[in-house]
Amino acid sequence: MRILIAEDDADIAGNLYDYLTAKGYEVDAAPNGLAALHLLTTERFDAIVLDIGLPGMDGLTLARRLRGDARMSIPILMLTARDALDDKLAGFDAGADDYLVKPFSLKEVDARIQALLKRAQGRVVDEAVRVGALAYDPFSGNMTWQGKPLKLSPKSLNLLVTMLRQPGRLFTREELEQAVWGQQQASSDTLRSHLSQLRRELALPDGQNMIETVHGRGYRLVNPDDQ
Repeated sequence: MRILIAEDDADIAGNLYDYLTAKGYEVDAAPNGLAALHLLTTERFDAIVLDIGLPGMDGLTLARRLRGDARMSIPILMLTARDALDDKLAGFDAGADDYLVKPFSLKEVDARIQALLKRAQGRVVDEAVRVGALAYDPFSGNMTWQGKPLKLSPKSLNLLVTMLRQPGRLFTREELEQAVWGQQQASSDTLRSHLSQLRRELALPDGQNMIETVHGRGYRLVNPDDQ
């Protein structure tokens, strides 16, 4: 099982990393919310241990993004120093599955993760996303076009998934760069090169394409069948 630790306290993150690795988990760590979001949208994890007080993007905002924009059902164990009822309710409202107050026992973290993983395995959730002949399976990470697998770079795949989850929505350059790289890029050429790759892959014989440029405003993914 692969676990992501999103925690800015180096000592806490290190202790969690060492303990969970010793328990047989494959563990990655992110020191802030933007780095965690990037990892979660480009790689596959079975659960996330999420600190509520992350810099850049706090844990509540990240949980809402995962449940809302990204439509992820990944189990979330939220960590916080706040033990007031309202704080706990805010965590659950944002999408947390469980809530653990600092300081905590590493053994209890493991027990909570195991319970969340067992619960998740018992759920039947269809998160496959399809627009026209384009389909993405978040469980396998496979993207198919007209029934055939698409071989894309990780950045291009993340870019396409971001647009595919909200077909028809106009994304600005800044929004796409934030979603894929976690920050705005110095040059717009970086984003353009990835969009060019996607256009080559998604070209249709009649000249239509699923990636549409709205000059001066941004980009969106459209279904040619709806045009």
